[in-house]
Amino acid sequence: MNDYIGLGVIFIGILFDLFGCIGLVRLPDVYNRLQAATKCVSLGTCGIMFGIFLMEGFSGLGVKALVAIPLIFVTAPTAAHALARGAHIAGVRLWRKSVCDEYEEEKKQVGRGKPFI
Repeated sequence: MNDYIGLGVIFIGILFDLFGCIGLVRLPDVYNRLQAATKCVSLGTCGIMFGIFLMEGFSGLGVKALVAIPLIFVTAPTAAHALARGAHIAGVRLWRKSVCDEYEEEKKQVGRGKPFI
């Protein structure tokens, strides 16, 4: 029974990974692409890892998959934030139809005495 549930969770994880990959190809700028990669691929990869845990149980492979889940949830958004911030500082433009640029608002507040970190 756990094998079928595990395969179902793995299949859902693969679908999220597929949607994240489609987002990387189809979305218009680097910031939107990072969004797709971070959210979909992180959730999909964690779903695959959880499915492996359900199938394997508390064996060596299952525990490694279970330990990898929080690591992915912490490191992927942190890396995406660093990449987006670096791209903005380097001058990569947003898509022309973007409506909000919070990094630019932070830069404007630097002139008012607030640090831009």
